[in-house]
Amino acid sequence: MSGREKQELIQKALEARQMAYAPYSHYLVGAALLTEDGSVYQGGNIENASYGATNCAERTAVFKAVSDGKRRIKAIAVTGGMEGADPADYAFPCGICRQVLREFGTGDMTLIVAKNVTDYREFGLEELLPFGFGGESIK
Repeated sequence: MSGREKQELIQKALEARQMAYAPYSHYLVGAALLTEDGSVYQGGNIENASYGATNCAERTAVFKAVSDGKRRIKAIAVTGGMEGADPADYAFPCGICRQVLREFGTGDMTLIVAKNVTDYREFGLEELLPFGFGGESIK
């Protein structure tokens, strides 16, 4: 991905963050993913009074893509921070989100955590989920 493409994906994640529903924690997370065919899907975290029913931004974006028939994720950008403020730190995907990304990510998927379009870090999924469990593990 070019620097410009990364910045565009981060911008989409920042936009998605504004659509998050977090009335309890007030911690808004946005994610934007890029599929192999160039489609972009956004997602925000969606809280629930029963916290177990809460869904992370990353999984919201992935599930939107998968339900649209997209099965291979090339890159995802994630931003997060307290409501009413710009992100002050990097928001990393939780363990469940990392596992979901492992299911649908390409082998060279890029994961971007960002404060803004110029302050971001990149990782390969293997860096964040070493020895991940995938379909090949049960064949």
